Amino acid sequence: MSEYIVELRDVRKSFPGVVALDAMKLGVKPGEILGLIGENGAGKSTLIKVLTGVHRPDSGKIIVDGRERVFRNPEQAIEAGIACVYQELNIEKLLSVTDNIFINKWIRKGALLDYAAMHKKASELLRGLGLDVDVHKAAGLYGMGVQQMIEVSKALLTDAKCIIMDEPTSSLSEKEVEQLLKICRGLRERGIGILFVSHKLEELFLLCDRVTVIRDGKYVDTRETKDWDNDALIKAMVGRSLDNQFPKEYGKRSEKPMLEVRNLSRSGVLHDISFRAYGGEVLGFSGLVGAGRTETMRAIFGADPIDSGEILVKGKKVKIRSPRDAIREKIAFLTEDRKGQGLVLAESIQNNLILANLKGFSRGLFLNKNKIRTQGEKRMSELSIKATGQEERVSQLSGGNQQKVVIGKWINTDADIYIFDEATRGIDVGAKVEVYQVINQLVKEGKCVIMVSSEMPEILGMSDRVIVMREGRITGEMGRETDAFNQEDVMKAAWEV
Repeated sequence: MSEYIVELRDVRKSFPGVVALDAMKLGVKPGEILGLIGENGAGKSTLIKVLTGVHRPDSGKIIVDGRERVFRNPEQAIEAGIACVYQELNIEKLLSVTDNIFINKWIRKGALLDYAAMHKKASELLRGLGLDVDVHKAAGLYGMGVQQMIEVSKALLTDAKCIIMDEPTSSLSEKEVEQLLKICRGLRERGIGILFVSHKLEELFLLCDRVTVIRDGKYVDTRETKDWDNDALIKAMVGRSLDNQFPKEYGKRSEKPMLEVRNLSRSGVLHDISFRAYGGEVLGFSGLVGAGRTETMRAIFGADPIDSGEILVKGKKVKIRSPRDAIREKIAFLTEDRKGQGLVLAESIQNNLILANLKGFSRGLFLNKNKIRTQGEKRMSELSIKATGQEERVSQLSGGNQQKVVIGKWINTDADIYIFDEATRGIDVGAKVEVYQVINQLVKEGKCVIMVSSEMPEILGMSDRVIVMREGRITGEMGRETDAFNQEDVMKAAWEV
């Protein structure tokens, strides 16, 4: 018998023009949490799909409980005891919690569904995870944390021996993250193996027993967590040392504000929001989840209505009733939901890069194909977008490369004001540094950059000034040159009434 529940041995998987996995190896022991980390494009998604039967490897072996298995579809992987909680949750929000847990695994009493038995079992599964929720209610009435536990319950219903968690904390609040980590430890105590895929180094150190690093589709190293540190993990991931994780550079601040917001209000959401943002600087927005940061940015961009207030661009009062108006005023908005709102996933890189400025890539009534092609090559080179070519669908790219396409789309508008809302969420440290370098370049060009982030080191590392929000109000502002520019004071402004 193998010491592992699930093991990959010398697995290779290639697609036209790309070797996604090469001689890949990995092993998850019973009752352990194995962290898996690598840059975007390192092969993590392909590895997960091989383990779950979505892709069949070209060569190599999948070993489950010491026995070689060949998965022709995901159902066979589930039968073998391998389940996955994906980053994009597969929740039918209008269906009840019970229906979501039992979908395609119904308990029947004769020809009818036995809802009494299913409600009882669903409640037992969730209580075992520390949750007491009404399983009769629609799943969409609950937050992301509960919805994620519904996905875990689905896995437990199949008697999973190994649960893969793919970036499970990317959309959770701080309290929900704490609850998830607690649940993972509980599953480990029950002898279940967990493959925990994350870009957040602090989570790996808090939770995992061992950590495996992969790079460019190849296995790099596995060590006990205590034998890793931040620098060693980063170097193993990117193949080089990142001496400065936040490569802050400074621009020349404009004398007058490039953007001024006065008394922006929306009933129950925003209350008298006023601030100034200058060219040649990064203005950071910090605060807890639900503080109103994203709502403020959406209001400025015309995506959400306002009840009152004024917006001035370069000293001129403007009326922004829609994103089209904002784009006309040279405002760019990199939304936190890149897949749902920032990209057309079924379209090519080339087509996504021109979406926000079709007029600028047109010649009369027709698109200027030569300009589109030339500019596409330029953006792909400048932003180091890893792809087989401009015609590759955005859905095939890693998260970090998708984010670069969103950035390229907005740079193609030649905006003056760039709003980055959680621009580095869900991407690895190497890709984050590349995003920071883009921000630095924009600042050096005299552009105004507003950065919303839930990561305190990022906000303090990249901002010239920080505005703190709580419950739809601005509760603090601190400049880099002040004594208050530190984590303690920022958090105090975010928490205190």
